Amino acid sequence: MLPPLAYLQILLELEIIKIMNEIKIFAPATIANVSCGFDVLGLALDTVGDEMIIRKVKQKGVRITKIIGQDLPLETHNNVAGVAALALLAETASEFGFEIEIDKRIKPGSGIGSSAASSAGAVWAINELLGKPFSNLDLVRFAMEGERLATGVAHADNVAPALFGGFTLVRSYEPLDIVSIHTPNELFATVIHPQIEVKTSDARNILKTTVPLKDAIKQWGNVGGLISGLYTEDYELIGRSFEDYIIEPIRSILIPAFDAVKKQSLRAGALGCGISGSGPSIFALCKGEESALKVAEAMKLVYNKVGIDYDIHVSKVNKKGIKIIN
Repeated sequence: MLPPLAYLQILLELEIIKIMNEIKIFAPATIANVSCGFDVLGLALDTVGDEMIIRKVKQKGVRITKIIGQDLPLETHNNVAGVAALALLAETASEFGFEIEIDKRIKPGSGIGSSAASSAGAVWAINELLGKPFSNLDLVRFAMEGERLATGVAHADNVAPALFGGFTLVRSYEPLDIVSIHTPNELFATVIHPQIEVKTSDARNILKTTVPLKDAIKQWGNVGGLISGLYTEDYELIGRSFEDYIIEPIRSILIPAFDAVKKQSLRAGALGCGISGSGPSIFALCKGEESALKVAEAMKLVYNKVGIDYDIHVSKVNKKGIKIIN
């Protein structure tokens, strides 16, 4: 029989090995487009996201071993986390493989980055277990392959804030260039998800491929104004810049009572209100938690009247992005 101290030493060593070979993370929900920044702006949320366990194993490759919360494919090539992980491993000489478990708390088709959370979470965790050989920019590139599977387009405006935290700007796709944007301390987001599904691929297919120059000029002005407002913490400028002349007028027809939710949110004190990603979620940015909670009540009243079920989230903007949890 081993002496107590020797036994404790073995337990400690086993725990260290376990820590080195397994990681549990929180992968945040995200808001893409942020009204005027279609496919280039995004932000991360703090109170809603997926939880994932990624485990390093001897057998090479990637296996999705468990998914709870949603009915999603376990087949690696049909799962966004698996596809993103394979993209990363294709650029390594790793002698190991990885198993992925997903506690899927973001509903697919909700418009708050469900596929991005799984994709970004998988590559972030594997990178940690490999000793961080890749930069966040590399991880965005790998996670975009998961988005390609989910939507048909390898866009970065959800995976970038999930990985970088806070607000991000996709300055360029070729070459890929991600810019972290300053996040004001008092900025909160209120998100309401009416219980309908809008597929991202469908929401993209209805968009026009060209826009009038006069609308583009107004949109550019708002993107510049929003970024300036974030850096200077000018909440009034943030609000004035929160107008989408190109995407929202088309996509809003897919979302029941969108105009009423937006009107009541602004009346309740929101800085601005728009469609989260491709919808159907609607989000508002607010100065302070008290204002965000008032906006949440205003949003709920609209859907209570029209008889549509919903989920609602109030969250500070998450400056860190993906994080390790116990």
